[in-house]
Amino acid sequence: MTKRIVVIGGGAAGLMAAGSASGPDNEVIICEKNNILGKKLLITGKGRCNITNNCDIDDLINNIPGNGNFLYSSFYTFSNKDIIDFFESRGLKTKIERGGRVFPESDKSSDVVAVLKNFVHQAGVKVLYNTAISEILCRDGRVWGVKTEKEEIINCDRIILTTGGASYPGTGSTGDGYKILSRLGHTIIPPRPSLVPLETSEGWVRDLQGLSLKNVKVVFRNSLNKNIYSDFGEMLFTHFGVSGPVILSGSRHLLDYGYRDIKLIIDLKPALNEETLDKRIQRDFEKYSRKQFKNSLDDLLPKKMILVFIQLSGIPEDKPVNQITKEERRNMIRLMKELTLTVSNSRSLKEAIVTAGGVSVDEINPGTMESKLVKGLYVAGEVLDLDGYTGGFNLTIAFSTGYMAGINAKD
Repeated sequence: MTKRIVVIGGGAAGLMAAGSASGPDNEVIICEKNNILGKKLLITGKGRCNITNNCDIDDLINNIPGNGNFLYSSFYTFSNKDIIDFFESRGLKTKIERGGRVFPESDKSSDVVAVLKNFVHQAGVKVLYNTAISEILCRDGRVWGVKTEKEEIINCDRIILTTGGASYPGTGSTGDGYKILSRLGHTIIPPRPSLVPLETSEGWVRDLQGLSLKNVKVVFRNSLNKNIYSDFGEMLFTHFGVSGPVILSGSRHLLDYGYRDIKLIIDLKPALNEETLDKRIQRDFEKYSRKQFKNSLDDLLPKKMILVFIQLSGIPEDKPVNQITKEERRNMIRLMKELTLTVSNSRSLKEAIVTAGGVSVDEINPGTMESKLVKGLYVAGEVLDLDGYTGGFNLTIAFSTGYMAGINAKD
């Protein structure tokens, strides 16, 4: 007897689940609310798609602060190495970059989506585009069908829900899954933005809008002057505050503080200690000894930062370099080593890379991804209360849990 499996959502987790659930005795249908598959995948990694991370499984877990331990079964069943093999065996060459990040060699997320679309096509999966699901239908604690927003009923034996979180709603991730599952009695941990740009209080950041800093060290510090998180790499100034890789990674650690009353300390010259930096400044001052202060910083700072730096230093911009005092040099060193901003909030879920919160994992079987409340219902991907740092960890969650849900719904 043919078993019908409906997959709600055609993103990373849904495509992996659908292809994995297919078989000679199964009819698999993807219900996708968009007119294309993998819409959010197309924009991940700035259009390059960071497929996974090439670290060991313990490190994978350590990079998933949102309930990482729940994922042991999924990761050992379909690991990051399996994900790489999955794409490589289907003709997509991959490469490993800084921090173990795995990308397609082509740097095209569209190539990743093409592999997944081909995977489900070859498996005989049927795709219903522009088909949003409004309700999962149950009888005696077991699923028997889904209802579309057009009030159509699709009968089925198993359902895999992979609707995503609430970040980037323009791609279709509008929190639909939370509403559907809460009606079935599932607990929804309130969704919050994670891996998100940060707003800051200081007005001078607007003057630096668009400035990218590479090879800087950042430290986030709470109101008790305790370090919460530190990182080294690239960041970006925006009209509202800061963004970029080290900021997005750091933002996940600020969730419990409500993104408020946090100091962000930026070391512009992490390779130099204070003594070495002082010698460097003195050499530059000798070189520009006959110039004004405002014309002496081109070798030390990005051009866009110079006027802001001068204002913060308190040194008159027209002061001759050869008249700058030792105390004023100390102020410069402090600014370069501890340029400080006050985090006042995060940007909204609309701008977050991933959603923290979602369906409580206490109500999902980690060995099968089946709901503990409703028989025949499987849940995978970002709709669950699972989230990781930047570096390919969130897509690893999607692919691994999607695979786990697919193979278990199949049997």
